[in-house]
Amino acid sequence: MKRLLVFLALLTACTSAAGQEPAVREISEPLPALRGETLQGGSVDPADYRGRVVLVNFWATWCAPCRREQPGLERMWREFRDRDVYFLGVNYRDDPAAARAYLKEFGVTYPSIQDRAGALAYDFGFVGLPDTYVADRTGRMRYWAFGAVDESELRSLIEELLGEGPDG
Repeated sequence: MKRLLVFLALLTACTSAAGQEPAVREISEPLPALRGETLQGGSVDPADYRGRVVLVNFWATWCAPCRREQPGLERMWREFRDRDVYFLGVNYRDDPAAARAYLKEFGVTYPSIQDRAGALAYDFGFVGLPDTYVADRTGRMRYWAFGAVDESELRSLIEELLGEGPDG
């Protein structure tokens, strides 16, 4: 029921996918386990991000807002990667070859895994693309953003969660 209410709120807050305004909501749910082979040839395991602030971004090659926000996500990754933050892209129901070409086109250096069947998206309560989740160091998702999110807004959420940590 809670997801339905949030979904309805997002429908009210967001315009069409092509020109949507992002909607950022506070949440408090456990971060689903993220594991698998990456599109870049590596792998992801929960041990890789345990104890870190985590940003998970669901994207697809055919998603215009995803393409719009991708350069900012990469810039933030480069800014935060040495500050106990972990970024993970989740390619949603897409062709693997097209997804690898997208990563190359945008120079994405953080890992991306595939969710070809949509099972991981379901675990997150996914609404649509792009969908971004930010979790704290304890493994609780604290923010959920639907739509292409402004870099400065995401940066402030990450900074806030970094400030809550033992070194913040």
